[in-house]
Amino acid sequence: MVSNADRKTNTPARPVIEPRVRTITTADLRDALWRGYEDFMAQPSHLVFIALIYPIAGIVIAQLTVSYNIFPLLFPLLSGFALLGPFAAIGLYEISRRRERGMNSSWAHAFAILKSRSIGTILALGALLTGLFIAWLLSAWLIYRWLLGDVPVTSISGFLSEVLTTPNGWTMIIVGNAVGALFAITAFSMTVISFPLVLDKHVDVATAIRTSVSAVEANPRVMMIWGLIVTGLLILGCLPVLVGLVLVMPILGHATWHLYRKVVEK
Repeated sequence: MVSNADRKTNTPARPVIEPRVRTITTADLRDALWRGYEDFMAQPSHLVFIALIYPIAGIVIAQLTVSYNIFPLLFPLLSGFALLGPFAAIGLYEISRRRERGMNSSWAHAFAILKSRSIGTILALGALLTGLFIAWLLSAWLIYRWLLGDVPVTSISGFLSEVLTTPNGWTMIIVGNAVGALFAITAFSMTVISFPLVLDKHVDVATAIRTSVSAVEANPRVMMIWGLIVTGLLILGCLPVLVGLVLVMPILGHATWHLYRKVVEK
């Protein structure tokens, strides 16, 4: 006779249903950006509570860099900080999700994710991005120490002169940007739609990352263009002194939600 415990033990695990990925076009990118802009214009007040975190943190990082004489890490800090963007924008996805469903989407609901049943998965993905960010900073520091570590940083102009006018400086620029691109491509592929997917369908970390990578593999050209758009807008948002991110960050955050909607079938 089989006991209830044996029946539970022998019950096969329910298979994980992988989200299905669509093929999209550049027209979908334009539409996602437009819808992101519409979401931003419909509920702009939340930027005071979310989007300002991004430029303020960047300004603080820049100040600490200069103050503690670690100026060589300023560019890696600012460029690597973009790796955390998908995690920083999680509240924006929630606002777009609620607005899409005709629900109350005031700025206060950006913090509703704290009560989401997927908060553990969201934090795990955020920790993964943070790990990539730290790994990038460590790599950048090692590259700097390898090529220019013996040169004392007595002034910003002296450091820039060493970087821009010496063979080692040019080598550091080339190697550093190549390594940084690898980190950026890895982070982009793993998270381009994973955070909205977790928020919407409550999938686990592995499923979210697999789906995000599949979306990139299914749409390599379009996703490359999206990555270039994001990079270009973030660069523009850094001018002047990162203040432009107050507009760029929320629009990109909302647009990412709509991109997710176009890539992953409901």
